[in-house]
Amino acid sequence: MKRILLACLCFFALTSIAVADDSWSTVQSRGEVIVGFAAHYPPFESKNEKTGEFEGFDVDMTKAMAEVLGVKVKFVDAEWQGLLGGLNKGDFDMLVTCMSKSETRGQNVNFSDVYYKLADVMVVDAKNQDIKAAGDLQGKTVGVQLGSGSEQVVDAMTGFKEVKRYNYNPEAFLDLKNGRIDALVVGYAYAVNQIKQDPSYKVVGAPLAEAETVVVMRKGADALTAKINEALAEIRKNGAYDKAHATWLKLDEN
Repeated sequence: MKRILLACLCFFALTSIAVADDSWSTVQSRGEVIVGFAAHYPPFESKNEKTGEFEGFDVDMTKAMAEVLGVKVKFVDAEWQGLLGGLNKGDFDMLVTCMSKSETRGQNVNFSDVYYKLADVMVVDAKNQDIKAAGDLQGKTVGVQLGSGSEQVVDAMTGFKEVKRYNYNPEAFLDLKNGRIDALVVGYAYAVNQIKQDPSYKVVGAPLAEAETVVVMRKGADALTAKINEALAEIRKNGAYDKAHATWLKLDEN
């Protein structure tokens, strides 16, 4: 009798856990998925100054996935450092913001399949002839964005004169231009985007690391995670992913 009772309790406990995962049904009934991101990271996401609209690879990719899933998208621009906290509070259904697995810093979250691999590189002034490889950063002042995967790469290195940490990469690029730092570490796609706009910078040396970029959801949001993976697979098949990639991530520096 005790065994039967225990089995029943386990069954109801498992059933309760399954029922508690309303991550996809909530989005489906709302007809809209709420996406958090920090719109200061072109070419992945930024706000067009002329139109006021969000644009970039993450934006186009998310819209394509939402179309497959039959829902609309609401993008919410938030501070990078507050994104994971907002996700866990329920402000967003998911984060699509060029966030790598390592950038969650051990937070208890769900990941989608990897949708992009982003290299972290060194950027210096175009006239700089002293820094050509990682070893040349010894004794130098290096800039990096707070809370980013690039910051983790820098923190794993040693021998710098100083590490300056910035809320956003544009501040680091400005300091690089004005000679307040010797180099900065940043994602390759972002670096190329900046160089296209201002050729006074250049990427040097081999990539320092490669980050796996994912869609991030609350822990236990397994139903939504499964749907996002299905949609991601579908847009790779139907050409929408390649179209977004060609529009925003064709990294031709010339």
